[in-house]
Amino acid sequence: MSDSTSINNRIPPRRIHAVAAELGLDPDTILPHGHYIAKIPFDELKRRAGAPDGALVLVTAMTPTPTGEGKTTTTIGLGDALRRIGKRASICLREPSLGPYFGIKGGGTGAGRSQVVPAEDINLHFVGDMYSVSKANNLLAAMVDNHLQHGNELGIDPRRIVLRRVIDLNDRALREIFVGLGGVKHGVPRQDGFNITPASEVMAILCLASDFADLGRRLASMAVAFTYKAKPVFARDIQAEGAMQVLLRDAIHPNLVQTMEGTPAFVHGGPFANIAQGTNTAIATRTALKLSEIVVTEAGFGSDLGAEKFFDIKCRTAGLEPNAVVIVATAKAVAYHGGFSEDGGLGNLAKHIENIRLFNLEPVVALNRFAEDTDSDLNRIIEFCRTLGVEAVVANNFAEGGAGAVELAKAVLHGLEKNHGRKLRFAYPLEMPLVDKIAKVARDLYGAKDVEYERRAKEDLKLLIESGYGNLPICIAKTPKSLSDDPRLLGRPRDFTMVVSELRISAGAGFVVVICGDIVTMPGLPKVPAAARIKVAPDGTATGLS
Repeated sequence: MSDSTSINNRIPPRRIHAVAAELGLDPDTILPHGHYIAKIPFDELKRRAGAPDGALVLVTAMTPTPTGEGKTTTTIGLGDALRRIGKRASICLREPSLGPYFGIKGGGTGAGRSQVVPAEDINLHFVGDMYSVSKANNLLAAMVDNHLQHGNELGIDPRRIVLRRVIDLNDRALREIFVGLGGVKHGVPRQDGFNITPASEVMAILCLASDFADLGRRLASMAVAFTYKAKPVFARDIQAEGAMQVLLRDAIHPNLVQTMEGTPAFVHGGPFANIAQGTNTAIATRTALKLSEIVVTEAGFGSDLGAEKFFDIKCRTAGLEPNAVVIVATAKAVAYHGGFSEDGGLGNLAKHIENIRLFNLEPVVALNRFAEDTDSDLNRIIEFCRTLGVEAVVANNFAEGGAGAVELAKAVLHGLEKNHGRKLRFAYPLEMPLVDKIAKVARDLYGAKDVEYERRAKEDLKLLIESGYGNLPICIAKTPKSLSDDPRLLGRPRDFTMVVSELRISAGAGFVVVICGDIVTMPGLPKVPAAARIKVAPDGTATGLS
């Protein structure tokens, strides 16, 4: 039995029909996947179109250490704490990817006393959404290569096919490959590669689509290649969007599970926070807002990545209005980034506070407590935040569950009052030229002095502008280990030059991906991957899955 399962068994989970009933859903309308998981038909959202929304709370973080600072754990603990103090709360999370799970980071279901359950099922195959995304993407890739094989009537330049195949595992050997080898009957030889499934545009599209029709429009608009005349070729030109929709027909419905304390949890979609928008589906968030008084959600990595994309891409696209923001900080991260100095760990935290204020919101800081933390270090961070006019509280929900985050929940309620009446301010207007959008985010949110473009990036920029994509939002892909594009620059780097190496179009998702540094869209495994610890006992139970 896995460690997470043994923890979960301390509090028997409720049957999923009871969780749905707490949200006001008719148990007969949900689509159960066993006793503890269900899909919620998105028609439930349409039925409540005129109902008021609850308050939306975003959980982000300071620049994380390599092992992360516990955003998911804090999100779960905060949801449990809000429910403990009488609020009708729910949480919204992304589905975990098998890549990090078997690689280095582990699962995506929280930790300690703050987990969503059944954790093992959610971390592994869950309801098959990841497979649906992979299959839809790879069907399109197969149809592109099939078009080349049968005459290439569209005039696709095989050197400029931008769509890659995907798999939900870390496998660096698949980053650059050749396909079509072995003779005429095996296809047209060309260079290709794989991305990990959460980095695919299909995943980004699933997470931004509002309904079946919108899903179809977005899939049809995917730019898969360019012709010899530098004109974009779309999925609709390959006639693939209908079959892709069918493969995603069930995946579009939000998934309902629960926390260890029984708080309703929507776990749906899983885009990475640099290559895509890094937050759960818009449908799940909007559904939760119709069914709850307060919804707590998270966005990957720090405010410079996940939160910025949450605001500028997801909120803009889905019409969401966030009402409070929690920045997760740890004494561990402050020490990692240079300690208690203006350009060290406290400087890093201060910049993330500034970033949230750029969006016209006042944050709360949650100090995720670790066993080795000292009261002195935590109090120094709390006092520093007080000098910036920010409330900071210690959250001990890893050890205590929702009871350990009650003070954080009260601080969030204060944050909701403080932000009442405020309107979200985007980092840039859509009509701003691409280069200016990139420069504005780099300067305002990262602290850069300038932006430089490598030769390929300049060519990409020219092509995207000529193809009519200049008015799209931007999605900057850079290291999560630094506010800059250089993972070695810890703390609060200033006056650096950010280097753009490549630009990619995600036309169906509706944004331009800006690649900086050596970001890869197919991770590799560490020397000793987490998979090496996983075993199955003779009775069929698993160990090493936590």
